[in-house]
Amino acid sequence: MITKIGKNAGLVWNALDCDGKKTAKELKKATKLTDKDLYAALGWLARESKVQLVEEDAELIVNLN
Repeated sequence: MITKIGKNAGLVWNALDCDGKKTAKELKKATKLTDKDLYAALGWLARESKVQLVEEDAELIVNLN
């Protein structure tokens, strides 16, 4: 499971690196991850201080640090 989460974190990081900040919905579409896999990957990246998570108008915005 740890390997899968790490791989998915790489997908999320690459999507953000190419296109800049995105909403969680946009990331889900770009990476084709399930909600569970996306949020596990975001948790991984947040724990490593690789991403910034901000809630705006009830929408989760994700950006690289």
